[in-house]
Amino acid sequence: MTSGAGVLWVVATPIGNLDDLAPRAVAVLREADLVLAEDTRRTRGLLARCGIDRPLVSHHRFNEAAGVSGLIERLRAGETIALVSDGGTPLVSDPGRRLVEAAHAAGIRVSPVPGPSAVTAALSVAGLPAERFVFAGFLPPRRAARRRALEELATVPMTLVFLEAPHRLAASLADMERVLGGDRPAVLCRELTKLHEEVVRAPLGELAGRLASRDRIRGEIVLVVGGAAPGTARPAGPDRDERTLLEAWREALAAEQGDARRALRRLARALGRPRAEIKRRLDAARAGYEDGDPGDDGSPPRGQS
Repeated sequence: MTSGAGVLWVVATPIGNLDDLAPRAVAVLREADLVLAEDTRRTRGLLARCGIDRPLVSHHRFNEAAGVSGLIERLRAGETIALVSDGGTPLVSDPGRRLVEAAHAAGIRVSPVPGPSAVTAALSVAGLPAERFVFAGFLPPRRAARRRALEELATVPMTLVFLEAPHRLAASLADMERVLGGDRPAVLCRELTKLHEEVVRAPLGELAGRLASRDRIRGEIVLVVGGAAPGTARPAGPDRDERTLLEAWREALAAEQGDARRALRRLARALGRPRAEIKRRLDAARAGYEDGDPGDDGSPPRGQS
């Protein structure tokens, strides 16, 4: 460790309720020569609430690489720097890794100030095994890549933890239902510790159905999903399953002489699944083909259950 060097403090901040800021975090922030924040406006409000007035600098994924060398020089000169994220524990799907790595390489002390974490908060209320779990972070935004990522996790026996953006939640849940299986236990945690906190536990298929019917979803979201049962086979490729479903849809549509409502009922009966679930899967299957699909002689009904 470099003699006379400062300290890089990695400080956890509230994920919602500001009263969750630990007294030690307040003390560290008050004494820091510099506070690095993902969003300075958000952190400035937190510091002001605690009566803290310290230099505040933006440190996010777009400027992190360029700013590391200057920050290391300040640490070498004996300054103390506190790194925070917008909420929760830094570096858990947040920027800061490059700075922490560089500080270790330079022999500078890196010390945590633990506290709130959306991941552990969600696990604590999920009621699913947490002795071992896999934190998968954010899934890819595009459907094909998202399904490939889920396929890699489909046989993992540990509890899975995901973060998701509100506008992608319904699509991600539909893909989870499709790839991981609709019977898996799952817990949706939204706006943890905030005024409109929501914790909903249900099978993945039921959660997907609920979210598909909601007009707008807001807030920060953590999804906790039960691990694979022993002997779970790796899922079949999405393209094959989609084409099989679309072919069955074409046959049902033809049998009902083009009546989409009756065709949907026929297909749901044949597969032994609710109509809403079949419709959701058909919509997702059709959306998976950017240049047309084998079911273009009839479209699944939209806005019907």
